[in-house]
Amino acid sequence: MAKRTPSSAPHRTPEQKALLSQIEQVAQGLAATFAPFCEVVVHDLLDPGQSILAIHNNLSGRSVGEPTTELGLARIADPDYPQVIANYANQFSDGRQAKSTSVGIKDSSGEYIAALCLNVDLTLFRSLQSVVGQFTGIDGDTGLTESLDPAGADAIRQRIDQFAARLSTAPRALKAAERRALLRELRESGSLEVRRAMEVVAQHLGVSRATVYGDARGELTA
Repeated sequence: MAKRTPSSAPHRTPEQKALLSQIEQVAQGLAATFAPFCEVVVHDLLDPGQSILAIHNNLSGRSVGEPTTELGLARIADPDYPQVIANYANQFSDGRQAKSTSVGIKDSSGEYIAALCLNVDLTLFRSLQSVVGQFTGIDGDTGLTESLDPAGADAIRQRIDQFAARLSTAPRALKAAERRALLRELRESGSLEVRRAMEVVAQHLGVSRATVYGDARGELTA
Protein backbone atom coordinates (compact mmCIF):
# COMPACT_ATOMS: atom_id res chain seq x y z
CA MET A 1 0.00 0.00 0.00
CA ALA A 2 1.23 3.49 -0.87
CA LYS A 3 -0.15 6.80 0.25
CA ARG A 4 0.80 10.45 0.59
CA THR A 5 -0.20 13.27 2.91
CA PRO A 6 -2.63 15.77 1.33
CA SER A 7 -0.86 18.99 0.43
CA SER A 8 -1.76 21.92 2.64
CA ALA A 9 -3.49 24.03 -0.01
CA PRO A 10 -5.25 27.19 1.25
CA HIS A 11 -8.63 26.09 -0.11
CA ARG A 12 -8.70 22.85 1.91
CA THR A 13 -10.89 23.32 4.99
CA PRO A 14 -10.61 21.38 8.26
CA GLU A 15 -13.78 19.52 7.29
CA GLN A 16 -12.29 18.50 3.95
CA LYS A 17 -9.06 17.32 5.59
CA ALA A 18 -11.06 15.25 8.08
CA LEU A 19 -13.15 13.69 5.30
CA LEU A 20 -10.04 12.72 3.35
CA SER A 21 -8.58 11.10 6.45
CA GLN A 22 -11.75 9.10 7.11
CA ILE A 23 -12.02 7.97 3.48
CA GLU A 24 -8.49 6.57 3.72
CA GLN A 25 -9.57 4.48 6.72
CA VAL A 26 -12.51 3.10 4.74
CA ALA A 27 -10.16 2.32 1.83
CA GLN A 28 -7.81 0.38 4.11
CA GLY A 29 -10.68 -1.73 5.42
CA LEU A 30 -12.05 -2.50 1.96
CA ALA A 31 -8.59 -3.35 0.65
CA ALA A 32 -7.89 -5.74 3.50
CA THR A 33 -11.25 -7.45 3.00
CA PHE A 34 -11.03 -7.92 -0.77
CA ALA A 35 -7.28 -8.48 -1.26
CA PRO A 36 -5.74 -9.47 -3.59
CA PHE A 37 -8.49 -9.21 -6.21
CA CYS A 38 -9.58 -5.61 -5.67
CA GLU A 39 -7.53 -2.46 -6.05
CA VAL A 40 -8.76 0.40 -3.86
CA VAL A 41 -7.79 3.97 -4.76
CA VAL A 42 -8.42 7.23 -2.92
CA HIS A 43 -8.47 10.32 -5.17
CA ASP A 44 -8.04 13.82 -3.77
CA LEU A 45 -10.17 15.86 -6.17
CA LEU A 46 -9.02 19.10 -4.58
CA ASP A 47 -5.59 18.41 -6.08
CA PRO A 48 -6.40 16.87 -9.51
CA GLY A 49 -2.86 17.20 -10.84
CA GLN A 50 -1.63 14.66 -8.27
CA SER A 51 -4.92 13.24 -7.10
CA ILE A 52 -3.98 9.68 -6.16
CA LEU A 53 -3.73 9.99 -2.40
CA ALA A 54 -3.50 6.26 -1.65
CA ILE A 55 -3.55 3.02 -3.61
CA HIS A 56 -4.02 -0.40 -1.98
CA ASN A 57 -3.58 -3.83 -3.64
CA ASN A 58 -2.03 -2.10 -6.62
CA LEU A 59 -3.23 -3.92 -9.75
CA SER A 60 -3.05 -1.07 -12.25
CA GLY A 61 0.61 -0.20 -11.86
CA ARG A 62 -0.18 3.43 -11.04
CA SER A 63 1.62 5.45 -8.38
CA VAL A 64 0.67 7.82 -5.60
CA GLY A 65 0.69 11.40 -6.88
CA GLU A 66 -0.53 10.60 -10.39
CA PRO A 67 -3.33 12.81 -11.79
CA THR A 68 -7.03 12.12 -11.63
CA THR A 69 -9.01 10.22 -14.26
CA GLU A 70 -11.63 11.54 -16.69
CA LEU A 71 -14.27 10.53 -14.17
CA GLY A 72 -12.61 12.65 -11.51
CA LEU A 73 -12.42 15.64 -13.84
CA ALA A 74 -16.12 15.23 -14.63
CA ARG A 75 -17.00 15.38 -10.94
CA ILE A 76 -14.82 18.44 -10.40
CA ALA A 77 -16.56 20.21 -13.28
CA ASP A 78 -20.11 19.23 -12.30
CA PRO A 79 -21.29 18.93 -8.66
CA ASP A 80 -24.43 17.19 -9.98
CA TYR A 81 -22.44 14.38 -11.57
CA PRO A 82 -23.62 11.01 -10.14
CA GLN A 83 -22.03 10.17 -6.81
CA VAL A 84 -22.07 6.42 -7.33
CA ILE A 85 -21.16 4.71 -10.59
CA ALA A 86 -21.14 0.98 -9.93
CA ASN A 87 -19.92 -2.09 -11.77
CA TYR A 88 -18.80 -0.46 -15.01
CA ALA A 89 -16.46 -2.20 -17.45
CA ASN A 90 -12.83 -1.18 -17.19
CA GLN A 91 -9.43 -2.46 -18.30
CA PHE A 92 -5.94 -2.45 -16.83
CA SER A 93 -3.05 -1.21 -18.96
CA ASP A 94 -1.89 -4.77 -19.72
CA GLY A 95 -5.29 -5.79 -21.09
CA ARG A 96 -6.76 -7.52 -18.03
CA GLN A 97 -10.49 -6.94 -17.76
CA ALA A 98 -11.81 -5.22 -14.65
CA LYS A 99 -15.08 -4.24 -13.02
CA SER A 100 -14.99 -0.85 -11.35
CA THR A 101 -17.06 1.18 -8.92
CA SER A 102 -16.45 4.85 -8.17
CA VAL A 103 -17.99 6.73 -5.24
CA GLY A 104 -17.73 10.52 -5.16
CA ILE A 105 -17.40 12.19 -1.76
CA LYS A 106 -18.83 15.69 -1.16
CA ASP A 107 -18.31 18.11 1.69
CA SER A 108 -21.13 19.99 3.42
CA SER A 109 -21.13 22.65 0.68
CA GLY A 110 -21.88 20.03 -1.98
CA GLU A 111 -18.43 20.21 -3.60
CA TYR A 112 -16.75 16.99 -4.69
CA ILE A 113 -13.55 16.67 -2.70
CA ALA A 114 -12.60 13.02 -3.17
CA ALA A 115 -13.44 9.74 -4.83
CA LEU A 116 -13.15 6.18 -3.57
CA CYS A 117 -12.60 3.76 -6.44
CA LEU A 118 -12.61 -0.04 -6.49
CA ASN A 119 -11.16 -1.97 -9.44
CA VAL A 120 -11.77 -5.72 -9.39
CA ASP A 121 -9.52 -7.99 -11.46
CA LEU A 122 -11.91 -10.35 -13.24
CA THR A 123 -9.17 -12.79 -14.28
CA LEU A 124 -9.62 -15.17 -11.36
CA PHE A 125 -13.41 -15.17 -11.51
CA ARG A 126 -13.50 -15.89 -15.23
CA SER A 127 -11.02 -18.69 -14.65
CA LEU A 128 -13.29 -20.08 -11.94
CA GLN A 129 -16.16 -20.06 -14.43
CA SER A 130 -14.01 -22.13 -16.76
CA VAL A 131 -13.06 -24.59 -14.01
CA VAL A 132 -16.69 -24.95 -12.87
CA GLY A 133 -17.75 -25.48 -16.47
CA GLN A 134 -15.25 -28.30 -16.83
CA PHE A 135 -16.23 -29.87 -13.53
CA THR A 136 -19.98 -29.90 -14.28
CA GLY A 137 -19.68 -30.89 -17.94
CA ILE A 138 -21.64 -33.93 -19.15
CA ASP A 139 -20.90 -36.40 -21.96
CA GLY A 140 -20.16 -34.52 -25.15
CA ASP A 141 -19.36 -31.27 -23.36
CA THR A 142 -15.62 -31.52 -23.97
CA GLY A 143 -14.84 -28.03 -25.28
CA LEU A 144 -13.16 -26.95 -22.04
CA THR A 145 -11.13 -30.03 -21.18
CA GLU A 146 -7.42 -29.55 -20.66
CA SER A 147 -6.62 -32.35 -23.11
CA LEU A 148 -7.16 -29.89 -25.98
CA ASP A 149 -3.98 -28.11 -24.89
CA PRO A 150 -3.90 -25.36 -27.57
CA ALA A 151 -0.47 -23.87 -28.24
CA GLY A 152 0.44 -20.20 -27.99
CA ALA A 153 0.50 -17.33 -25.53
CA ASP A 154 -3.24 -17.42 -24.88
CA ALA A 155 -2.98 -21.06 -23.85
CA ILE A 156 -0.18 -20.21 -21.41
CA ARG A 157 -2.23 -17.42 -19.87
CA GLN A 158 -5.22 -19.73 -19.56
CA ARG A 159 -3.13 -22.37 -17.80
CA ILE A 160 -1.76 -19.76 -15.40
CA ASP A 161 -5.27 -18.49 -14.64
CA GLN A 162 -6.53 -22.01 -14.00
CA PHE A 163 -3.55 -22.79 -11.75
CA ALA A 164 -4.19 -19.66 -9.68
CA ALA A 165 -7.92 -20.40 -9.53
CA ARG A 166 -7.21 -23.81 -8.01
CA LEU A 167 -5.38 -21.98 -5.23
CA SER A 168 -8.19 -19.41 -4.87
CA THR A 169 -5.85 -16.56 -5.66
CA ALA A 170 -4.86 -14.28 -8.53
CA PRO A 171 -1.88 -14.92 -10.84
CA ARG A 172 -0.13 -11.79 -9.59
CA ALA A 173 -0.51 -12.91 -5.96
CA LEU A 174 1.32 -16.23 -6.39
CA LYS A 175 4.20 -16.74 -3.97
CA ALA A 176 7.63 -18.02 -5.04
CA ALA A 177 6.91 -21.65 -4.17
CA GLU A 178 3.60 -21.48 -6.02
CA ARG A 179 5.30 -19.96 -9.06
CA ARG A 180 7.81 -22.83 -9.07
CA ALA A 181 4.95 -25.34 -8.98
CA LEU A 182 3.28 -23.45 -11.82
CA LEU A 183 6.44 -23.54 -13.92
CA ARG A 184 6.77 -27.27 -13.30
CA GLU A 185 3.22 -27.74 -14.59
CA LEU A 186 3.87 -25.53 -17.62
CA ARG A 187 7.10 -27.38 -18.41
CA GLU A 188 5.46 -30.81 -18.14
CA SER A 189 2.62 -29.71 -20.42
CA GLY A 190 5.07 -28.44 -23.04
CA SER A 191 3.81 -24.87 -22.70
CA LEU A 192 7.31 -23.50 -22.14
CA GLU A 193 8.29 -24.65 -25.63
CA VAL A 194 6.19 -21.81 -27.06
CA ARG A 195 8.22 -18.92 -28.45
CA ARG A 196 8.79 -16.20 -25.80
CA ALA A 197 6.96 -18.36 -23.25
CA MET A 198 8.96 -17.05 -20.28
CA GLU A 199 8.19 -13.47 -21.29
CA VAL A 200 4.47 -14.28 -21.49
CA VAL A 201 4.60 -15.92 -18.06
CA ALA A 202 6.47 -12.98 -16.51
CA GLN A 203 4.03 -10.44 -17.90
CA HIS A 204 0.97 -12.37 -16.75
CA LEU A 205 2.41 -12.87 -13.25
CA GLY A 206 3.51 -9.25 -12.98
CA VAL A 207 7.15 -10.12 -12.26
CA SER A 208 10.41 -9.70 -14.16
CA ARG A 209 11.74 -12.28 -16.58
CA ALA A 210 14.74 -12.68 -14.27
CA THR A 211 12.37 -13.70 -11.48
CA VAL A 212 10.68 -16.27 -13.71
CA TYR A 213 14.03 -17.71 -14.85
CA GLY A 214 15.10 -17.89 -11.20
CA ASP A 215 11.88 -19.70 -10.29
CA ALA A 216 12.43 -22.09 -13.20
CA ARG A 217 15.94 -22.93 -11.98
CA GLY A 218 14.56 -23.47 -8.49
CA GLU A 219 11.87 -25.78 -9.86
CA LEU A 220 14.46 -27.90 -11.64
CA THR A 221 16.60 -28.27 -8.51
CA ALA A 222 13.68 -28.84 -6.13
